[in-house]
Amino acid sequence: MTIYLDAVWLLNFLIDMMLLMLTQALAKDNTKKIRIIIGSFIASLLVPISIYFPGTFFTTFFGKIVYSVIIILSAFQFISVNKVLKLLFLFYFTSFAIGGGLIGVHFLLQDTYQLSENGFLTFQGGYGDPISWMFVIIGFPFIWLFTKTRMDKHAIEKIRYDQLCPVTIQMKGKSFQTVGYIDSGNQLVDPLTKKPVIICDEQFLLQWFTKKEWELLNVAFKTLNMDEFPSGWEKDICFVPYQGVDGSSQFLLALKPEKLIIEYNGEIITTSQCLIGIQFASLSKDASYHCLLQPQLIKMAA
Repeated sequence: MTIYLDAVWLLNFLIDMMLLMLTQALAKDNTKKIRIIIGSFIASLLVPISIYFPGTFFTTFFGKIVYSVIIILSAFQFISVNKVLKLLFLFYFTSFAIGGGLIGVHFLLQDTYQLSENGFLTFQGGYGDPISWMFVIIGFPFIWLFTKTRMDKHAIEKIRYDQLCPVTIQMKGKSFQTVGYIDSGNQLVDPLTKKPVIICDEQFLLQWFTKKEWELLNVAFKTLNMDEFPSGWEKDICFVPYQGVDGSSQFLLALKPEKLIIEYNGEIITTSQCLIGIQFASLSKDASYHCLLQPQLIKMAA
């Protein structure tokens, strides 16, 4: 068998560099690129070591773990043992994730079996179905990008879901519960009453209104005509002036709740000193929440 050591070495160097770059991105580390390149070069040295010294310590299970620690110390600055372990586990995670992704895509594209009268016929040899170099070279960057994108989105979603909490609103003797999102950008306060304003969407607020009443609310909002308020709601609805992003003055149609209950970090926040701004649409695409909470209300728990 002919082994092109330079080609294998170069391929491993590039793969190790991308794995270390992904590890750096997930760890939010600010290590210089030159150290990543040095770490990648040291990692790729395992190829000639394995070929010329197959019986060496670094080809054993424990030797590979020790070599992985050397790679991490070469690529990243030593701060603490915990930091090294975190980077080491992230390095293994990215390696397993991308390696598993490549194998998964490979077998997804391959027709490795066929249904016959006697059952399933497989087409794999005794050593399994080999993955070609071209597949690795082409597929690795795509799997790398997919893994990084998904991890970034997961981090964003985790931050978002950490800011979700149950919210119960009582109006007209009816109580309904939904999920609220603590929006740090929502600093809206009614300038007349100084009450904080939360925002609820159409899907949630429709539970208090008939279809006809909601249409009247929409007309009142568009025309700023208080005569269009639904019958029986005149005292419970008001307009809240606010300044838009473009600096223009606008008005928000708001409801006066009898009670607002927020469950936050084991605390129960109950108040009636707030207003509920109406959003004539959905607040989130995935319907994960239907209420934007004002941070001022959360401060009450603190």
